[in-house]
Amino acid sequence: MNKIMIVEDDPKIAEHLHTYLNKYGYEVEEAKNWTDITSDFEKYRPNLVLLDINLPKYDGFYWCRQIRNRSLCPVVFLSARTGGMEQVMAIENGGDDYITKPFAPEVVIAKIKGQLRRAYGEYAVSRERVVEKKGVTLFPERMELHYGQYNVTLTKREADILELLFDREPRVAGREDLLERLWENQAFVDENTLNVNITRARKKLQQLGIENAIETVRGAGYRLIITWEER
Repeated sequence: MNKIMIVEDDPKIAEHLHTYLNKYGYEVEEAKNWTDITSDFEKYRPNLVLLDINLPKYDGFYWCRQIRNRSLCPVVFLSARTGGMEQVMAIENGGDDYITKPFAPEVVIAKIKGQLRRAYGEYAVSRERVVEKKGVTLFPERMELHYGQYNVTLTKREADILELLFDREPRVAGREDLLERLWENQAFVDENTLNVNITRARKKLQQLGIENAIETVRGAGYRLIITWEER
């Protein structure tokens, strides 16, 4: 868990951070697309983001909110703004910590280590669930499905269906099991409702170029079939 993304438009500061983080064994990527930071985030999939506030186009508060819509990874703000209100806004917009400029590199490293421990290490309260099958990765809590460099957003029920199918593969996930997972009170669920949600899950797989991956097993339920090549 050592991938760090730097979102800093001052090239000297970004280079300084990049060099120092490399020395400590971190894999570092710098944001390049100032009009769409989230595209860089999706591309890099970092474990932690160092985020400046004063940025071209939109400020760091805006981009932190966009990142939070996609991930729970730690976000540490770096800013020359020293006021208390800025630090409050950073936390309220989804940030996990705040470092003022100029900063000592040792402080940045200590903050990063602390956030990574809390998010992924021995201090983590609950780690994010990740289900992977031959290069296809499901993030149930993010409600995302990834294959190679592409990903799709899922609804809660689509994520629940795929998680159960992934967990049961190569076994069959029974209709009753799926209904219990998706709806607390099955008595009020129309028979066709599950079929509709299965169809939607199939379409999300198709958006990633994966065909015929959910097989209908008559009289039993559904089964995940690995029809794709690992990427």
